[in-house]
Amino acid sequence: MLRWVQLLLGLICMIVIASPQYVWALFTKPMTDAFGSSLPQLQITFSILIVVQTFLSPFQGVLVDRFGPRALLSIGTVIAGLSWVLAAQASNVFALYLTYGLLGGIGTGIVYVGVIGHMVQWFPDKRGFATGLVAAGYGMGALLTTFPIASVLRESSYQDALVRFGALFAVIGLAASQGLRRPVGLAQGLAQGSAQGATIDVPPHVMLGTPVFWLMFAMMTMMSTTGLMVTSQMGAFTRDFGMADVLLFGLPLLPLALSLDRITNGATRPFFGWVSDRIGREHTMLIAFGLEGTAMTLWLLTRDNPILFVLLSGLVFFGWGEIFSLFPSTLTDTFGTKHATANYGCLYMAQGVGSVLGGPIAALLHQWTGSWTPVFAVIITMDFTTAALAIFALKPLRKRWLQQHVTFEHGEHGALATEDAKAVVRLAPDGGPA
Repeated sequence: MLRWVQLLLGLICMIVIASPQYVWALFTKPMTDAFGSSLPQLQITFSILIVVQTFLSPFQGVLVDRFGPRALLSIGTVIAGLSWVLAAQASNVFALYLTYGLLGGIGTGIVYVGVIGHMVQWFPDKRGFATGLVAAGYGMGALLTTFPIASVLRESSYQDALVRFGALFAVIGLAASQGLRRPVGLAQGLAQGSAQGATIDVPPHVMLGTPVFWLMFAMMTMMSTTGLMVTSQMGAFTRDFGMADVLLFGLPLLPLALSLDRITNGATRPFFGWVSDRIGREHTMLIAFGLEGTAMTLWLLTRDNPILFVLLSGLVFFGWGEIFSLFPSTLTDTFGTKHATANYGCLYMAQGVGSVLGGPIAALLHQWTGSWTPVFAVIITMDFTTAALAIFALKPLRKRWLQQHVTFEHGEHGALATEDAKAVVRLAPDGGPA
């Protein structure tokens, strides 16, 4: 029961840090008007948020492992909320970089990597599902705020929205953080039993020297780019596609699409995490990443149809959001739980690279070409490339790594026969690593 309470508290912490990333599209228009900046200049704020959130995560992961989740997540949730309150006082785009971008990235990064690391330790037997659930809080959390923030923006100002919701996020996050505890007893027993006699605990400095890690890093970078391009640019290309002022079922199209996206972006994380626990991580990646590439293609081809615009936007996020359950669970399967938080902090840096490629670089590509079609073409190519890499590169590479580096309880090392490997490292039914 205790670990489910931990999951609930971690979920709440994720929800309160979701809005800085996932409602950003609502702020781009009023902020460009207020600061007199171009879209690429403003999108630097979004990139700073994600880059800082991700590039500091290895260091933040070490702090969480050392001082515990309660202290660090208390600090992180307060900083995240404070970043919005201070951003409301920004008088130019550079001040926005420091508040919404820099400070927000520090706060959200502490919370995100801390909660994910917390879950892979508490749920070694349901790793994909548990990380998917808390990641769903990050993906769906903004669903609770999308329409309220849009309403405040219509009735008041973006500054008012930032102050109101920033203070709310800080208070709720601080309260939820107080119940977080390190795993003991049951969770440790599950961790020992789940590997069926096998252990593998690789520290970050060793992991960084392996081809397996860098392949996962490249794959996560490409997938992060695809989703973050849509997340950061959706307000812009919705206007360019002539959909900004369209009403659908009596509701403005963009907030409606963003709300559906939050639902699918959240639901996909536990769903595909659960699927990957059963059919293997790489096979699940093939299905999910291929789904996003297909949805992006159809979205571009039917962009003048309001109903399909909304529905396909949701399908795009259903094919994207699962990276936040698949990659941490795959990484922990491969390198162990002892250094899980710090290790995932290293991989999570790929999200920062993706934010630059999907944010200002994508905006510049649109500016240079005068069209969103080349941007979509690059994203679609990344989707299908990553899906292929999962099966034809990651699966065999990870299988060889596990066969060579799993340590038995009696201390033996080395390559394993296929049947022994299945028993020890819990390979998927098809023989590929789970």
